[in-house]
Amino acid sequence: MFDFAQLKVAIDGHVAILTLNSPPVNALTRVLNDELTMALDQISETDEIRAVVLTGEGKVFCAGADLKGRSETIKGPGDLMAHSRRTRECFHAIRECAKPVVVAINGAALGSGLAMVASSDIIVASEKASLGLPEVDVGLLGGCRHAMRLFSHSRLRRMALTGYRVSGEEMYRLGIVESCTPAESLMPTALEIAQAIASKSPVSTRMGKHTLNVIEDMSLRDGYRYEQDMTAAIGKTEDAKEAQLAFKEKRQPVFKGC
Repeated sequence: MFDFAQLKVAIDGHVAILTLNSPPVNALTRVLNDELTMALDQISETDEIRAVVLTGEGKVFCAGADLKGRSETIKGPGDLMAHSRRTRECFHAIRECAKPVVVAINGAALGSGLAMVASSDIIVASEKASLGLPEVDVGLLGGCRHAMRLFSHSRLRRMALTGYRVSGEEMYRLGIVESCTPAESLMPTALEIAQAIASKSPVSTRMGKHTLNVIEDMSLRDGYRYEQDMTAAIGKTEDAKEAQLAFKEKRQPVFKGC
């Protein structure tokens, strides 16, 4: 488990740290794409892991699709469709991971890198971070629909049509990231958030993330009704009973994840 070529995996308590490691710029190769998807699927079914931190090795988070390897991946009929499907599922694996994902943007996150960021649950950025959609410069598109979850109408179209990059400081000013830190403080900040998540009931955070995903595109009435139903389900768990008892007894709860 967790033996990969282009993805580093470390476990810190109940937190899994995933580091993109596809030199020189962590482009989303087919190998990295498949490894990240597999790792997140495995994490979803690993009870000991309660939260994830996703970051990049070196100075770049992810420079986007692997254009140099495109000719090896797309050779004949059906290859482009298969490649597109694999890429979509990689981003969905982040969003649908049963455990909350905190992304730590250490440098440029472009195209596919931006889609990874937008698919995560909580975002922190380094002062050296940036988000961009440079596909316009190579005659392609990519990540615009994901970017709509982060940026306003005008800003998104400026990015897509001009290649404009948004800095870490600007992301913080726009309320897109939780914090914009010096480079050396990025991972401690991300880990602090992930560890705070991991200290909660794992069944509650798992069901909570699932609920947030489901209600995102619902109407207010339907979304809140669904949330109420999920609240009732969470309230019947042993962890919920333990949380209430610990609150009453003024002590830290001991969660079992059920």
